[in-house]
This record gives sequence, C-alpha cells and structure tokens, in this order.
Amino acid sequence: TQEKLKQLLSYDPETGIWTRLIRSANTVKIGDIAGGINKEPSQGYRYIGVAGGLYKSSRLAFLYMLGYFPENDVDHINRVRHDDRWINLREISHQCNLRNSKIPDNNTSSIKGVSWHKAGKKWMGHITVNNKLKYLGLYKSFLNAVCARLAAEQCLNWHGCDSNSPAFQYVQKRIIRCQK
Repeated sequence: TQEKLKQLLSYDPETGIWTRLIRSANTVKIGDIAGGINKEPSQGYRYIGVAGGLYKSSRLAFLYMLGYFPENDVDHINRVRHDDRWINLREISHQCNLRNSKIPDNNTSSIKGVSWHKAGKKWMGHITVNNKLKYLGLYKSFLNAVCARLAAEQCLNWHGCDSNSPAFQYVQKRIIRCQK
C-alpha cells in the first residue's frame, strides 16, 4: 500500500531518488539510496526490493505519489530508463511505450525510420505499424526523408506517444535555424 511504502522509503519527485527510512539488514542503513540499476543490455531500470518483492522504481513512484500501481506501462519520457523524476514519468499503453523507444544502436542517421538505401543511393523513409514495416519512399534529401517519417507519425496520431520524436526535433531545429 501507499502507506506501507511511505513507512519504508522516501521518494524525491524532483530528483527521482529513493532513500531507505528504516534499517532492513546489516548492510542497509537509514538514508541509503534504495535499489539498483539492472545492467542487462536491454534493461537499465532501477529496481527496489520492498516487503519481499522486487519492483521497478518508476512503478513504485506511481504508488507513492498517486496511491496505485499503473495498469499500463510506465514510460520514461526522455528515454533514460533510470531517470525516475516524477516529471519524466507517464502511464501509457504498451504500444505507445514502444513508439517512444530509443533509437536503435545500428541506426546511423540518428532519426528513427530514416536510413541510407545503398542500392538506390538515397535516403529511405519507413515506419513500423502493427509489426509491419511500411515503406515511405526514397529521397535525395535527408530532410525530405525525415519529413516523410514525421508526416507518417502525425498521420498515425503518434504525437502523444513519441513526444521526443527525433524526426520532429530535427525538423523543428531546421525551422528555428531558418527563422533566425
């Protein structure tokens, strides 16, 4: 319960840091930072042991702040999985959470859904919808490929899911530069 959690841990919504309020073992002292970050390659989330269970700290933040565990996924808006500041967390659907995933390590364009098409010697735009890759065209200009990706995101109403869309950020920076 929220009450029990607040007896055991303190959460600072400004920093996202959890601290212990009681001594629970010989090595755990009052004031110690609670939990640890999972180092597995696809992880990076902070987990905290509470009352015999192991929980993602981002989910515990909802219990601490609002009194319930989210029914849906908890998304880290800035894509930093252990940044549990309250302003960085939101409850969203699993599909929406997948859309706000980080840029794959093998992506060389820095924009999700934009890659160099070697055979065509042009930039290719693409987007995945319902686990199917949708081709958006080949473009001489990198900007045009990015715009095609952004247009596809907007047509699919992704603006609420991928609030940090690399395509959106890239186009926005270009617009700001042009206005100066």
